[in-house]
Parts: sequence; C-alpha cells; structure tokens
Amino acid sequence: MSIEQITPKLSVEGADKAIRYYSEVLAAVLRDRHAADGRVLFAELALPCGAMFQVKDADEFDPDPLRLGGRGVLLTVVTDDPDDLARRMVAAGGETVFEVADQYYGARQGRVRDPFGHEWIIGTPVPRAAEFASADIP
Repeated sequence: MSIEQITPKLSVEGADKAIRYYSEVLAAVLRDRHAADGRVLFAELALPCGAMFQVKDADEFDPDPLRLGGRGVLLTVVTDDPDDLARRMVAAGGETVFEVADQYYGARQGRVRDPFGHEWIIGTPVPRAAEFASADIP
C-alpha cells in the first residue's frame, strides 16, 4: 500500500468567511470552489509551500465542531516566523491557546484556535541545547 497524500477538510459554519480568514493569515489561494443553495460544498485552498487543504460549510454529515461543544481539527504549521503568524491569526479573529515560546523538545511553538474552532500548532525548529539532545526522555 502507498499513501500519496492526506488533505485535511475543515467543516465550518461560514465557509466563505473561513476562506477569507485563511487567505489573509496563511496567504492561502482559493483554487476551486463549488456551492449549491448558498452553501459551500467544496473549496480547495493552496498554501505558498504547495500544500493544499479544503473547507466546506457544515451540514448534517460534517457538523460544525463548535456547535457540538467541542473543538475542530488540530493542525501543525511549520513557518519561519511563528510569532508573526500567531499574531496575524489572533488579530484576524483567532484566540491564543498557548503563547509561542521556545519548547524543551526543540521547537519555538504555540497554538491558536481559529474563529471556526480548529486549532493550529504554529512553530519552527530551533537548535536543541546539548542537555536536551542527550537527555533520556521517555
């Protein structure tokens, strides 16, 4: 078996708002969009790095995570400036879950919940200190 790609699809209430948000904060470009009865059935966005993800309006098959009282998908973004990306996401309506900070496991990383309930771990690798690189971590 060979898996060639995994593409996340985010179910949200207000897909067009989500498309604008992701375009603004992630520099995502809308590549394809299909709608019916005023609802987005499928939208594909491309990131500058070439990765793709999809957005759709929530429905009875793919509910909005916020309406279920939970949170959405947890995604990881590697960027050269996690502090700036986290600031832009919050300024555009996101909420800080964890501030961006240097982590013991060798990343500068934080977490932001977007206005649609999905959480984004935003980070970049940093050189690990010698004591962490050789430590016995379970």
